[in-house]
Amino acid sequence: MFMTSKEIRKIFLEFFASKGHAVYPAAPIVVKGDPTLMFTNAGMNQFKDWFLGHEPAKDTRVADSQPCLRVSGKHNDLEDVGRDTYHHTLFEMLGNWSFGDYFKKEAIEWAWELLTDRYGLPKDRLYVTVFAGDEGDGLPFDEEAFNEWKKWIDEDRILKAGKKDNFWEMGDTGPCGPCTEIHIDLRSEEDRKKVDGKTLVNDSHPQVIEIWNNVFMQFNRMADRSLQPLPAQHVDTGMGFERLTMALQGKQSNYDTDIFTPIIEEISRLSGIAYGTSEKTDIAIRVIADHIRAITFVIADGQLPSNNKAGYVCRRILRRALRYGYSSLGLQHPFMHQLVDILSWQFETAFPQIPAQKEFIKKIILEEEISFLRTLSNGLKRLDVLVEEAIKAAQSSISGASAFELYDTFGFPLDLTQLVAAESGLQVDEEGFKAEMAAQKSRSREDAAKETSDWVSVAEEDLEIRFIGYDMLEAEVEVVKHRTLKIKNKEVYQLVLTPTPFYAESGGQVGDTGVLEMDGEVLKVLDTQKENNLIVHLVDKLPSHKRYFGKVDAHKRELSMRNHSATHLLHAALRQVLGQHVEQKGSLVTPELLRFDFAHFGKMTKEELSQVSQIVNDKIKAGIALNEARSIPIEEAKSKGAMALFGEKYGDFVRVITFDSAFSVELCGGTHVQNTREIQYFHLLSESSISSGVRRIEAITSEGAFQFLNEQVAQLEEVREILRNPASTTQAVQKLLDENSQLQKQWQASEDRWCQMLVQELKKEVRNHGQLNSIAAVVEVQQADSLKKIAFDLRKDLDNVVILLGAVIGGKPQLALACSDELAASINCGQKISEIAKAIQGGGGGQPFFATAGGNNAGGLASVIESFNPSNF
Repeated sequence: MFMTSKEIRKIFLEFFASKGHAVYPAAPIVVKGDPTLMFTNAGMNQFKDWFLGHEPAKDTRVADSQPCLRVSGKHNDLEDVGRDTYHHTLFEMLGNWSFGDYFKKEAIEWAWELLTDRYGLPKDRLYVTVFAGDEGDGLPFDEEAFNEWKKWIDEDRILKAGKKDNFWEMGDTGPCGPCTEIHIDLRSEEDRKKVDGKTLVNDSHPQVIEIWNNVFMQFNRMADRSLQPLPAQHVDTGMGFERLTMALQGKQSNYDTDIFTPIIEEISRLSGIAYGTSEKTDIAIRVIADHIRAITFVIADGQLPSNNKAGYVCRRILRRALRYGYSSLGLQHPFMHQLVDILSWQFETAFPQIPAQKEFIKKIILEEEISFLRTLSNGLKRLDVLVEEAIKAAQSSISGASAFELYDTFGFPLDLTQLVAAESGLQVDEEGFKAEMAAQKSRSREDAAKETSDWVSVAEEDLEIRFIGYDMLEAEVEVVKHRTLKIKNKEVYQLVLTPTPFYAESGGQVGDTGVLEMDGEVLKVLDTQKENNLIVHLVDKLPSHKRYFGKVDAHKRELSMRNHSATHLLHAALRQVLGQHVEQKGSLVTPELLRFDFAHFGKMTKEELSQVSQIVNDKIKAGIALNEARSIPIEEAKSKGAMALFGEKYGDFVRVITFDSAFSVELCGGTHVQNTREIQYFHLLSESSISSGVRRIEAITSEGAFQFLNEQVAQLEEVREILRNPASTTQAVQKLLDENSQLQKQWQASEDRWCQMLVQELKKEVRNHGQLNSIAAVVEVQQADSLKKIAFDLRKDLDNVVILLGAVIGGKPQLALACSDELAASINCGQKISEIAKAIQGGGGGQPFFATAGGNNAGGLASVIESFNPSNF
């Protein structure tokens, strides 16, 4: 009889429930509060504190089905996924646990009963392993487990295995113990006759696989590596849901089970390529089928794709799947979001967070697809050229600079470049890539989709494109070519001019704006950018003349120059105060402000910030003249101490900007003041972290700084007037804060007394529903914490109770649903609250024992309280 995967999961949980186990909901796959884990990677993670003794076990017998993710750190299966038929990023782990309750006898008996009686697996295809002992740890052969297995299986199918396979440890220290594994031989009868299955156990055979591991935690690993008996013995088991389903459905691959076939069929429908057509397309289909599951669970558990930590892992998985779909299946449009509907159906009962957030998940995935697919096509073409060039040049790798170009221009993560390169037997210079990565560009690559027309040449002959903006801000210019650019259905135009006084955005400095004038016609220059070293001017309309008089917005340029020169002074000051390890990691220079990202290991102190600001302002007051050297050999520049930034590309000849050769010497193509006195004043606004080991400073100069300081002085004067011009403003404000704090404490004490009185009154209103008790009431409280406090006090003092409290707080209705610990698994407040909250036009969530909701319809509170009956749950 064929069993569906839903039935298999259901049977497991029901079986252990019949053995007195509390069935727990799965823990979130994105781990919070545990610095050792980014994602849940084992079924026991949510019970870690119980095993470690940090808190007592709420139930001594527990079972669940836990989604796990292994894509980072020690457990990282990502690169194997798709290449074979059994590795996965996301997998489900069926588990049962005993916390000081039953031990080996029951665990082994129930495992055998479930597999052979309830699931009906053939006994002659099963093998078990037991711990053979370890002389180094002074551990004997696990005779107890061996004797228990002899009751159920032939002795020649009980195999002894060493510490590597049959002794489980949580970490370097902590609970550990021997384990017994159950393996199944899924080979054909013909193959089984040729080779005895027991010789293939633990031999990485794809059809002779482990399906269940029972760990018997009976020791505690000490820091000196010795083992001490635990005061209580525990059982921790894990059975791979995908492998079990493969065995029960008679398949040779996890991907052939109904866990994956609905997704695979939809991928085949979308791509027009049937699974089984070729190895290349099969790998791509498996990658997508696996990865969409991982992405969906991660987003559902609150982690959005981003460029950091868990968010980066999510984005990396998604982009890997998109790349396979694009290059192997011809899916050159967003498609992965469409697969979420199938997952929502598959997990509607087991993991309700998926259907509950289906549309949100689809939206997030769609946005990611659109963003990445914009650049993927051109990036792959460029990468093909790089691979071809490397092969022709007999090189073994692609340079870090080229890999960074793909990342910065086409959005290629390094691992995708490595993947494509590996297909041609090439490596990627990873260290070179990291160096290039250090110089981040300020220009955003996430703007709206753009459509560009072909260039239209205007000049009758090829003209040299010259930038003259270092020396002049106005000049006669000639239009070389133009094209139309459509952004969000609005047309603007790009011009190439020569010569041009307009500075194109680069090195962190934004591009110039201004006007082009001729015979009364005025074209607004909205921005100036670089495109493959071509200076491109963005204007508001097509030119009708070949020549114009170009005028840079001199005031904005002056402000940008002040901020750019101040950035150089800041860089030098940081190195002087913090040390020579400080290196620029990115910058932004605009007329309004400067932003400087730099390598540093910790938050700067107030004293360090003050010292840096003082040094910069001292250099400004000193009136240091600019020493600009153009077109000098780069080696000569370096010999003079010029600072070259990692990730920047320099030619054989460079421009060197110096403000005091003993203080600041840098290679730079930006525009600068002629004398530091022009900067006038430097004011540091903020210092913060943007990623591990990278800090960011934002600052303002000249007009912006003076305006900011004037506003601050004006605000201070307003405060002084409100305080009636005290002798000491600081002391007056502190006095007000102290008085306010005292009043807050008095008010809180009054609120606490009120809550205690409400608790006593509510205890008198307990309603009985057979084996259940309930309290439902609308209470008058001033804050949501009070509602929570009342609910917690009631659930602590009463047995088998379900509590629903409502209140109007700040004009908005609030609900709190709580229950006794013994009811949490069956009631699950976090799920029930969403349904209840519909009456107040709201929503909410929380934990199985406590959840809250907010809404917009205060009028619905009375009806939801009156109709509350936990017997209907």
